[in-house]
Amino acid sequence: MSEPSRDEAADKARADGGHVRTTPSSNSFFSDFWVNFVRWNLKAVRNPFVVVGSLVQPIIFLVLFTQVFGQIATSALGSGGGAGGITYETFLLPAIAMQVSLAAAAGSGIGLVNDMEEGMFEKTLVMPMSRSAMFLGKTAAEIMRIVVQIAIILVLGSVLGANVATGFLGAIGILGIGVLFSLWFIALSNIMAVVTRDQESTIIGANLLQFPLLFVSTAFLPLDSMPDWIQVVATYNPITYGVDAARALMLDQDVMTVVEVTRFGGIWDTLIPAIAVLLVLDIVLGGVMVYLLNRTSSSAVQ
Repeated sequence: MSEPSRDEAADKARADGGHVRTTPSSNSFFSDFWVNFVRWNLKAVRNPFVVVGSLVQPIIFLVLFTQVFGQIATSALGSGGGAGGITYETFLLPAIAMQVSLAAAAGSGIGLVNDMEEGMFEKTLVMPMSRSAMFLGKTAAEIMRIVVQIAIILVLGSVLGANVATGFLGAIGILGIGVLFSLWFIALSNIMAVVTRDQESTIIGANLLQFPLLFVSTAFLPLDSMPDWIQVVATYNPITYGVDAARALMLDQDVMTVVEVTRFGGIWDTLIPAIAVLLVLDIVLGGVMVYLLNRTSSSAVQ
């Protein structure tokens, strides 16, 4: 007599007690992680629109802003405090790198909603697989794409005339800042996905947050070149801290003006407070995301 399938076992468990009890995975944590890492990368390859779209838009921003506003913005940088003597290409590149992180991170929530709408989310939950490995594999796949896309932006920026003053190690540091910066928005996009359970709502919500936050930060102009009310908003804007950290590595100087820190010296006066703010955001929003995903997972298998 053949053994009942997993779906039949799940149906029987629902009939008996209302809960699906999954058996522990015989695989290792790493193998479960790897399966999900590969799965989400394959899913991105099969639906390249989101991946390409998250890269094309920042490239358009980089090319248009530098070519259309380059001379005017470079003059503004020269007359502004602390950023004189650099080209707008060099000034703008860290902001575009962080924009890539935002756009790519938004795809995390979209992918989760897609799974929910197709019924794949519930199917994966009844599999004998570590849930932590499942979610970490998904996040790692998204982080890998973010790293590749930021690297492409850095190469393109160098072609357009931008210069990383801290050299190759500085470029690696910008990649690291991009990953750290992306984690809070990955968490936020997944929170929106779990709350709305609707792909269109998640896309609209992510876009509504991205663009206003970009323009009321230090992404495109120095803080002292903006109106007073925008300076106040920029102080509490997470994008400001990600952009300032990347820009400090780009210029090899302390560029943070929203918070005055002088105890560490040089670019560390920007990097340490910026990294601290991003870490707090990652932990808080990541905790909320894990809580909501666990609650959703528990209700999905009942």
